[in-house]
Amino acid sequence: MKLGVLFSGGKDSVYALYKAMEKDDVVCLISLISENDESYMFHIPNIGITSIQAEAIGLPLIQEGTKGVKEEELKDLKSAIKKAKSKYKIEGVVTGAIASEYQAKRVRKICAELELVSINPLWQKDQKTLLEEIVENKFDVMITGIFAYPLDETWLGRRLDAKTIEDLNELKRKFGMNPAGEGGEIETTVLDAPFFKKKIKILEHEINAGDNEGIFVIKKAKLANK
Repeated sequence: MKLGVLFSGGKDSVYALYKAMEKDDVVCLISLISENDESYMFHIPNIGITSIQAEAIGLPLIQEGTKGVKEEELKDLKSAIKKAKSKYKIEGVVTGAIASEYQAKRVRKICAELELVSINPLWQKDQKTLLEEIVENKFDVMITGIFAYPLDETWLGRRLDAKTIEDLNELKRKFGMNPAGEGGEIETTVLDAPFFKKKIKILEHEINAGDNEGIFVIKKAKLANK
């Protein structure tokens, strides 16, 4: 089956892509760049790096803008998916949704309207197990957004590894935080994965943080040989 992947460049969409590639033919990536930092549907931090990630992976990218207005942004998503269907003849759409019924329900509706299959390979997966799988499969994942107490700027730029997973799980125990950030507590950016033809090297960045919120802003990056 020919598939398109809703692609934010974060760990969940990249790992969902990885899982989809095991069984089907992924022919394109689909990214929405929202003007609204509070978008209900779309990942925001460093979304612009998806073009470099697509090049590292070797897949074409359909990249569309949206003002990010609640519900209205779904029209932009549908337009992008429709374009993927027309240009790349996709038969289904993959998402990295884990537990967000809000997102999954809306993508399923769009897919039904466009006569496409909606595929969610990470749906209802235990979040700690998911993080462990990502590390075991040698994904290079950086935390690039924090949006919850008690996270502070020391988390920004931190790599996902066994110690990070342990610390995130402890925050779940103490504060009820979603360890994989499914509640929007953290955002991530993938710099390398087993199927990347090249890795991404960050050349310039800045950190904007305060009051348990912050972003590791990737200002300049390039592809490097693995």
